[in-house]
Amino acid sequence: MSFLKDKKKRKIFIWITSVLAVFLLIISACGIYVNDYYRADIQGINAFSVAEDITQTSFPDGSIAFEPKDPKAAFIFYPGGKVEYTSYVPLMRACAEKDILCVLVQMPFNLAVLDVNAADGIKEKYPEIENWYIGGHSLGGSMAAAYLEKNADEFEGLILLGSYSTADLSGGDIKVLSVYGSEDNVLNREKYASNKKNLPDDFTEVVIDGGCHAYFGMYGKQSGDGDPKITPKEQILITAEEIEKFVK
Repeated sequence: MSFLKDKKKRKIFIWITSVLAVFLLIISACGIYVNDYYRADIQGINAFSVAEDITQTSFPDGSIAFEPKDPKAAFIFYPGGKVEYTSYVPLMRACAEKDILCVLVQMPFNLAVLDVNAADGIKEKYPEIENWYIGGHSLGGSMAAAYLEKNADEFEGLILLGSYSTADLSGGDIKVLSVYGSEDNVLNREKYASNKKNLPDDFTEVVIDGGCHAYFGMYGKQSGDGDPKITPKEQILITAEEIEKFVK
């Protein structure tokens, strides 16, 4: 009888140990995954000139606002997946210099999919601004589209950078701008094409000649991307110009 009890205890011990081992392995794998991300190129970011009339404000949740003196519109931006959000500071500044107030959202573990509703409460901080847009880069753009699907009456339009919408936005009055680089090898072109049906028929599409996937931000080369024919600064400035035309 004692032998059977000991055997049962051993089985329970082995089961508990196995479960704990699997749990620790999963935690370890998750830790490695979320810490493997593209870091912002601080030196490259600092090389961009900063307009004196742009006010930069940081919020408690980590989000950063870039405020021109007389904003004509506002843009909430979701960063790309596994990209440090400050990589997009130059693009936000470039848009702010064109009188577009920009709010760069920080995402948990650099993954917009973990906080699709990150835009909640931002509009209330600037009640004087009437025209609002939302968008983002890559995964961030797709998550911004998912947010917009449920909050379409609060925004004028969507801005997708190297991205596409899996949310159906084809039936409303939402304006859409889609921008990607001709050398972008990260964007899945088949999915991009198949998901065009989710956008209005008159959406605006811009292909940046020589641009790539990573150069909407300043975080270096992205794995699997094509070879760009222009510099990150050139792509960022072209993108800001296209956003200005779309918004204004």
